[in-house]
Amino acid sequence: MMVTTNQLKILAAVLWYSGGIVLFFKGRSLLMEADMLIPDSQWFWLAILIGILIGLLKVMFIFRKVCRKNLMRIYALSQPKIWQFYRTGFFIFLACMIVLGSSLSHAAHGNFPFLICMAILDFSLSVALLGSSYVFWICKQPASQQE
Repeated sequence: MMVTTNQLKILAAVLWYSGGIVLFFKGRSLLMEADMLIPDSQWFWLAILIGILIGLLKVMFIFRKVCRKNLMRIYALSQPKIWQFYRTGFFIFLACMIVLGSSLSHAAHGNFPFLICMAILDFSLSVALLGSSYVFWICKQPASQQE
């Protein structure tokens, strides 16, 4: 099924935003469970702060570049197909990360330090995904590749 590169860009952005939103709510859920184990711990707010700071570093040094690189790959496609909004390897990596994240979160239940670490990880990835998403809207298709 043939699509436009703009449609692929939108599909890529939807998946990117979806990941950021899901990880935010997952991190929040893990923090709520940690707060039930040790109410009013300073780690509740510290985990959020650390997650945001690590996420901002990921935006600056990793996720913006990854996003831009994928958009340039999309723009270079001569006959884009609907499944090409990310490379096949990315989908395999994503499936592995979902399984790993789910397994680790499940293993963290009832373990305060593990819950805090998982919440930090989820918040940092959420911030990184949502914080780098602006690249989808500022990265324009080169004039030589206009549809």
